[in-house]
Amino acid sequence: MAFRFAGIISNEIGIDLGTANTLVYVKGRGIVLNEPSIVAVDKATGRPLAVGTDAREMVGRTPGEIETIRPIKDGVIANFEVTEEMLRFFIKKVQKGKFLVRPRIIIGVPSGITEVEKRAVKDSAERAGAREIHLIAEPMAAAIGVGLPIEEPLGSMVIDIGGGTSEIAVIALSGIVTNTSIRVAGDEMDQAIIQYLKKNYNLLIGERTAERIKWQIGSAYPPKEEMEAPVKGRDLVAAIPKTIVISSEEIREALSEPVNAIVEAVRISLERTPPELAADIIDRGIIMTGGGALLRGLDKRLRDETGLPINVIEDPLTCVVRGTGKVLEDTGAYSKVLF
Repeated sequence: MAFRFAGIISNEIGIDLGTANTLVYVKGRGIVLNEPSIVAVDKATGRPLAVGTDAREMVGRTPGEIETIRPIKDGVIANFEVTEEMLRFFIKKVQKGKFLVRPRIIIGVPSGITEVEKRAVKDSAERAGAREIHLIAEPMAAAIGVGLPIEEPLGSMVIDIGGGTSEIAVIALSGIVTNTSIRVAGDEMDQAIIQYLKKNYNLLIGERTAERIKWQIGSAYPPKEEMEAPVKGRDLVAAIPKTIVISSEEIREALSEPVNAIVEAVRISLERTPPELAADIIDRGIIMTGGGALLRGLDKRLRDETGLPINVIEDPLTCVVRGTGKVLEDTGAYSKVLF
């Protein structure tokens, strides 16, 4: 009776703890939260003032006594205390008053994570209110979320490009056969745009502006028609606000270094793939997930470089958290994939 009662009042939660965004899946309810991984804190007391979407609105606009922090860097915890506060806030937000029993949580983490980094994630989740924590590699969760037959002796390649890391994994028989994890992804692309404008136009812009430009006119492959967009920032020479117009060709040049790093990581992963699984990948193609998969022309660029079919999944941003949700729904069937 006690166990049945606990099941009624407890939540089982899947979390994609991303560098850019945190997504939460609650068993029986689906994806219930998708907010930026940002916390605004009072510098004097360390107390969180805003979390998620509210904190994102403050980025680049705060007075001296308030600081906006992104506690996840390159897919792993960079600020333990702030991550704990952020997780506590999100867990409380999705639990809807069910505080009697702490939730069981499955968290997606980069496949290249170290043992120390795993411990940091588990400790943060435990202190934020979890009673039981399991970890799952993000490319594995993405493959499950997409619906790939991971338990079969067939090779499936997944490229998951997030905010902090790009994960390239070949999966078969419920395990990761080869794995390449690089800490080059969406954030590096934003920084590349910031540095390009600083170097070529003496214009300083913020991260939010860089991200907007990336999605507005950014590309990894020449489009049919080049585009232009106005960019507002601060002139580093005159020290006054300034607006320039920049072309998609220039942004493609700015993004060339991080894009080349991702392409090279895919090539390395293919070189490490056993021949039998490589044959499966030729037949079935490569699956792209994560926010980075939405960069214009990246699939075409990878197709040109590898000669393989590249498939960008519909709604690639939610693949990892959907995968954690499927594992929650049938933990017994997916027990092999959990850390």
